[in-house]
Amino acid sequence: MLILLSPAKKLSIEGGKLTDFTLPKFTVASGELIKELRKYSPKKLRQLMKVSTDIAELNVERYAKWTENHTLEDAKQAVLAFTGEVYNGLQAAKFNDDELNYTQQHLRILSGLYGVLKPMDLIHEYRLEMGTKLKFKKYNNLYNFWGDKIVNELNDLLKTHQNKTIVNLASTEYFKAVNTKKLNGKVITPIFKDGKNGEYKVVMMYAKKARGMMANYIIKNKLENTEDLISFNMDGYYFNPKLSTENELVFYRN
Repeated sequence: MLILLSPAKKLSIEGGKLTDFTLPKFTVASGELIKELRKYSPKKLRQLMKVSTDIAELNVERYAKWTENHTLEDAKQAVLAFTGEVYNGLQAAKFNDDELNYTQQHLRILSGLYGVLKPMDLIHEYRLEMGTKLKFKKYNNLYNFWGDKIVNELNDLLKTHQNKTIVNLASTEYFKAVNTKKLNGKVITPIFKDGKNGEYKVVMMYAKKARGMMANYIIKNKLENTEDLISFNMDGYYFNPKLSTENELVFYRN
């Protein structure tokens, strides 16, 4: 069973690093993207990414400093570098060595810049959302750029798993980067809804944290059977069998 997460917009490479690490697989491709992004002025980057001037200027600086070499001096393990609600729910900094090892084998993070990241892969600070319409050469966007690299990587990993299931805890924007027509496995997507006045809907801030908590639940319990996912009950969530399907597991919280 394989868990997929999105990255977070917020990240920090300061402090909290481990001595063990791995390196991203697609740094040459990442370097190609960085080379193109370095052509953008802060104003043009702000327009491309639809961000504030401060964020655009920050990322122009980040792109200028980015290198294909990743060391503990200037990078950090991805699962510890990303912050935000998903990673608040995941709580990877509290994992013991055994749990981190399980995470390395069972979790992958999709990335606009890096394609696919293992949890212990070192990353530099960056921002590049998968939905960014970066046009260069023959590519119209990042989905075109990454093509089948991502699905091929996931398929290679699924070969090492007895249960060929992906638990999709990534956002729609990022999961679109996976060519599901070529995916050699089943996809299950948990959906988290909060109730108010008798109505239940996805509240994105809460849903993001719940995705991280679900990943935490799988890792802490070393789940291998998808049937065990319905037992998830962290932070008041409970499984709703009436609204769930074979590919979508719906969880309510009152």
